[in-house]
Amino acid sequence: MELGEFLHQTQADVKANVQDRLGEGGGYPYPESVFAEVVMEHMSEIGMTFEPAVCHYTAKVGNATLRLSGYAVSDEQDQLDLFISLYAGADEIRHIPDSETKKAAEHCLRFLARSADGTLAAKMEESDDAYSLTLTIHGCYDKLDQIRIYVLTDRRAKAKNFKSREIRGKTVKLEVMDIERLYHHWSTGRPRDELTVDFNEVAGGPLPCIYVPGEMSEYDYALTALPGEALRFVYDKYGDRLLEANVRSFLSVTGKVNKGIRDTLRSAPERFMAYNNGIVIVTDELRLGRTADGGPGVLWMRGMQVVNGGQTTASLFFSQRKHPNEIDLRRVRVPAKIIVLKTPDPVAEEEFVANISKYANSQNNVKQSDLSANKRFHREVENLASTTICPDGIGRWFYERAAGSYKTMLARDGTTAARAKRLRQAIPPARKITKTDLAKYLNAWEQLPHVVSFGAQKNFVRFMDRMTTAHDRSAGQSVTLTEFKRMIAKAIIYRTTQKVTRGRYPAFQANVVTYTVAVVACQLGARLDLDRVWWQQELSSELRGQIMTWADKVHAELHRTANGRMVSEWAKKPDCWAAVRSATYAQSVVDIPELTAGVGAPLRTGSG
Repeated sequence: MELGEFLHQTQADVKANVQDRLGEGGGYPYPESVFAEVVMEHMSEIGMTFEPAVCHYTAKVGNATLRLSGYAVSDEQDQLDLFISLYAGADEIRHIPDSETKKAAEHCLRFLARSADGTLAAKMEESDDAYSLTLTIHGCYDKLDQIRIYVLTDRRAKAKNFKSREIRGKTVKLEVMDIERLYHHWSTGRPRDELTVDFNEVAGGPLPCIYVPGEMSEYDYALTALPGEALRFVYDKYGDRLLEANVRSFLSVTGKVNKGIRDTLRSAPERFMAYNNGIVIVTDELRLGRTADGGPGVLWMRGMQVVNGGQTTASLFFSQRKHPNEIDLRRVRVPAKIIVLKTPDPVAEEEFVANISKYANSQNNVKQSDLSANKRFHREVENLASTTICPDGIGRWFYERAAGSYKTMLARDGTTAARAKRLRQAIPPARKITKTDLAKYLNAWEQLPHVVSFGAQKNFVRFMDRMTTAHDRSAGQSVTLTEFKRMIAKAIIYRTTQKVTRGRYPAFQANVVTYTVAVVACQLGARLDLDRVWWQQELSSELRGQIMTWADKVHAELHRTANGRMVSEWAKKPDCWAAVRSATYAQSVVDIPELTAGVGAPLRTGSG
């Protein structure tokens, strides 16, 4: 697919989403907000940001315009991403002037600055959905280690980033996610291609190395030592995109700065290489040069990812930032093992990288569930998806066990235009489920909405902890066909809830959806015929209406019980689920076709 075709597909998706939301009676949705949601979700899936939330805000404060389309906050509230959408609805590739993207970034910067100093919250109504975000920014601003503003546009921008700005003592990075950059991410299935490091620029010349070409293997190999200042610079430029997704998840659990690393940097920087185990890097391409003494050296890398040593990498950066007068990274060298990937199959590559992470991280006790694309449960779900035909006798669902495998399947099997069309009709993107999608759907149904609210990576870890116990038995198939069909039924319930509530609430949509699904499971789960949902491949209008009614109640309860806290943070607490679950819900309509009369517990409508 070329860039122009990708633009047409993106616009079709936006228009279809707008029409869906109009059809469900949720009011007219802003197309720019729909576009922002599509792009933010994609950025979250590939690890460029955290769990995003749509939050449309526009205001004039004095003569200044403030705008916001969405945001994402890290679990520790030490990293913040803000998004602003510039949507033109272009049906052909059009350029957007840098002056326009800069102006949009300025509008978002003003929102940030006035939230940070507390003046914006004082001028806002508490009912405004951006109100709790401004309070959160004001409360956590001093401890923020990273702030980024992304301008999202369906046009092509010349500049993909601008010079960083200083706001109240914090550096704010300004980036543009235009249609071209989005297309490159879609076509590669990952953001690694953007990570290009030239050691002439960051280290003054090639890094001396031992290089072992893998003539008969799927990788080449190099050993080197990275200057601490160079590693800090690269992390400063790319942030968490430098760290492979499993490592990011690991870091979020263990914390950023290792005390031993910090103490060595302070007291014995020359001994860092002797004391530290080093880092492991995978890269898509490596170019050799010659060092000053004529030996081989690493000159350039494209697609660099740290798969082990993420804590070392982040600790160098944050320690030097917190103690600039005590730590001199020019005296530090970090041992590095570099794996140059040569695997053409993205599914095999993901499994290979996961195994590198697994064995390299074994000293740090990273759980197998964090590196689980090749676990038995996922292989069996993938196999069942590929062999189970939907009740219409034509279509099927696709389980994307490895990132990019859906795109690879389309390219591999859609060898002609006619075949590609039939394939997309039989297995449309709407029937693709990723590993983190499945974890979200099933944990919500298991009445763990507070766990789902922690975001895709942490929820996935908790999900795999459950699945490892329930499904990894020593013999026999662990996932049955019946179980698979009921998983799909739960996915249909979750996605239908997303659809009927989309555009209904200005912010915290993801939390409302997850909690609503948990309420449906709590109130109706024992009486709901999941096999019927599988056979129908959709929900009845009666059940959809019930979901909308309960979603409105869930939305109100989330805001009421948050007591001024940011709903997305409150939603992570078990107490939040306890409060929402105990609310009084309207009696369900009696003629919901999916309900099996007389089976299971009676409907719970009180707070008892």
